[in-house]
Amino acid sequence: MKLICIFIALLILITQISMVVCKTRNHVPAVIVFGDSSVDSGNNNKIATLLKSNFKPYGRDFEGGRPTGRFCNGRVPSDFIAEAFGIKKNIPAYLDPAYTIDDFVTGVCFASAGTGYDNATSDVLNVIPLWKEVEYFKEYQEKLRVHVGKEKANYIISEALYLISLGTNDFLENYYIFPTRQFHFTESQYQDFLVDIAENFVKKIYSLGARKLSITGLIPMGCLPLERAINIFGDHDCNEKYNNVAKQFNVKLENMISKISKELPQLKALSANPYHIFNDIITRPSFYGFEEAEKACCSTGTFEMSYLCSDKNPLTCKDANKYVFWDAFHPSEKTNRIASNHLIPKLLATFR
Repeated sequence: MKLICIFIALLILITQISMVVCKTRNHVPAVIVFGDSSVDSGNNNKIATLLKSNFKPYGRDFEGGRPTGRFCNGRVPSDFIAEAFGIKKNIPAYLDPAYTIDDFVTGVCFASAGTGYDNATSDVLNVIPLWKEVEYFKEYQEKLRVHVGKEKANYIISEALYLISLGTNDFLENYYIFPTRQFHFTESQYQDFLVDIAENFVKKIYSLGARKLSITGLIPMGCLPLERAINIFGDHDCNEKYNNVAKQFNVKLENMISKISKELPQLKALSANPYHIFNDIITRPSFYGFEEAEKACCSTGTFEMSYLCSDKNPLTCKDANKYVFWDAFHPSEKTNRIASNHLIPKLLATFR
């Protein structure tokens, strides 16, 4: 009888411990995305801009072989990350009329190709500025509370994983092309300017309920096919000046994340630095199963992006899996998968 009582007591204790573990275990009910073309899943389709990719050959390796507005032959990193968390295979674009609030309960994308931290960057090609992405987020929250109720909506908002991927366009489509910012900032000062905007953005969405953030830094942007093409005096090698700026910016972004994590007690923020994995893929393409890292699959692989990437051009490659880059500015789906798989274990360990 005594042994039975001890057994029952132990069983009750184990059950209570299990209940506590279940209650305290981190869970990610949704993935919410802010950013640029690296994660845009089709928002630019519905705005007045020339920067679109809702036509073939974009999306030719996506499910159903359909162009979605993703600047890729297939899926983008946020899709792979959402799938790794067991949420959904693809994150829908907020402005896509094919989806409703019911689809957005477990994930939504506010990203816009061509945008940046700097409002002036979004003006270049008339795309959605970051502040507008935040306004869409507010609108989404209102719809979510009506759809699932206030309590459940607040749970989704606070426990969701927020993916943020911005910055490349600020340098390559703004700072290095137009003189306005160069008159006001040195490269280092412009980095600081962008990091300050990133910090304010994090504080803003934190005030709106976001608690779990992954903030992506810059890839070796000097090695993009577009930058190689215009680096005539450097024999079309990578532009190491741009690469160094990317590395410096990533360090400053990481320092900001560390600082703000101490200031916001409930914030759990992860610095997702993609520079090293991309650099390794670019410098050792054969190790990852690629045949070409300098030119992109789309057309001649030099200046092609958006409408310059034509399905009718006979030079567009047949197998994008052989190419690190899909078009002159964006990685192929295979590269996105490899880079995502490199990050996912860290994300799962931090947020799951």
